[in-house]
Amino acid sequence: MKLIAISDTHLKGAAFSQDMMEIIKDCDMVVHAGDFTSMDCYKALSSAFKLKAVYGNSDDAELKKLLPEKLKFEVDGVSIGVVHQGSLSITNTTALRYLALEMGVSVLIFGHLHRPFIDKSDVMLVCPGSPTSPRMADPTLVELIIENGSVNGRIIEVKGKSCDYLAFSRRLGKNPD
Repeated sequence: MKLIAISDTHLKGAAFSQDMMEIIKDCDMVVHAGDFTSMDCYKALSSAFKLKAVYGNSDDAELKKLLPEKLKFEVDGVSIGVVHQGSLSITNTTALRYLALEMGVSVLIFGHLHRPFIDKSDVMLVCPGSPTSPRMADPTLVELIIENGSVNGRIIEVKGKSCDYLAFSRRLGKNPD
């Protein structure tokens, strides 16, 4: 089974990039780790894909009423948890690992950081970054392939605007011609 994890879309409407839609068109499920921001964004994904989602801190009241803060489900024998604000750091994942263990999941998908991250130890921690509003990263999402109780993940870059810091740092040292 192919899952696409995304987070932190922060869209007022439903304008996902053509590139992102092309990447996710053949997936079995989309998992959104919060911060759709608008109901239009949520509806665009939920009408086109099987969607599992939680709300984030920037979501409007209507979404916070509709979606849970935490979600747990199973796919092909693999337990998956989803939260938005699991941590403020990808350098110290201890709290995220404990949250996964507390939830009883082997994979924890979380958002809020806008930076992609995959760490696999006794649990797999996945932050898909943001396909539309990245921080210290390029626009990304994560593909998770689940087969025979095993999970493999990879970060996929999506065409779009990188964060301003990355764009600036890439220009450093280039000849201004």
